[in-house]
Amino acid sequence: MASFEEIDKARRLLGLGEFASFEEIKQAYRKKAFLYHPDKSGNKNAQSEEMMKNLNRSYKLLMEYCSRYKYSFKQEEVDRAYPDEAYVRRYVYGWFEGI
Repeated sequence: MASFEEIDKARRLLGLGEFASFEEIKQAYRKKAFLYHPDKSGNKNAQSEEMMKNLNRSYKLLMEYCSRYKYSFKQEEVDRAYPDEAYVRRYVYGWFEGI
């Protein structure tokens, strides 16, 4: 299990804020990997190799942390994730219930 300091360091290395989705983590990793991967960047030096190792380690750590998170499937949580659907259900479909 990782400590807060390790997780915080990993998210900062990937350039993430304090909140990020799975997709944002993946995009941040791919962006940084493109800059430092020896086959993509053309930099085949020890510094780039070390940075790629750190990026891989950070990405793996964040994915593992996120995979242990329990998601809520309660209606209020789903409504918060998809506010447009909640609006339609409440004001479009709900309007007919009063007739």
